[in-house]
Amino acid sequence: MAIKTFNFFDYLVRLVLALILVFLTYNPSGYSWYHWFSSAVDKFEPTIMLAGLVLVIGWVIYLRATARSLGMLGIILATAFFATLIWLMVDQGWLSLENPTVFTYVSLVALSAVMATGISWSHIRRKMTGQLDVDDVEGD
Repeated sequence: MAIKTFNFFDYLVRLVLALILVFLTYNPSGYSWYHWFSSAVDKFEPTIMLAGLVLVIGWVIYLRATARSLGMLGIILATAFFATLIWLMVDQGWLSLENPTVFTYVSLVALSAVMATGISWSHIRRKMTGQLDVDDVEGD
């Protein structure tokens, strides 16, 4: 049965999950799958490969849902929105390009926000317009 309600908390859950996926994959702190993989002597260690596979599964779920929900134009618009927001923060002096670590964190959060918006878009659109997206039709 489809979920009939959607609220800001539901979006936050999707955002937190996207943040976890993005930051487990890569972040500037040095504690990510990317750093684990790049510093490993044996790149084909089973635990590294298993963790990488779990991350790939998460990325496929998020990116596929985002692509199906937003479409190419929607992804471009969402990315442009968050890129312009970052540009505004730089222009207003709230974010400095001289500190690449902070800029990287902000960019990773923006990527997570695009993915969370994409995976939530069908619910948001239904709330805004009353239109329902149907991808799969159940048989008898």
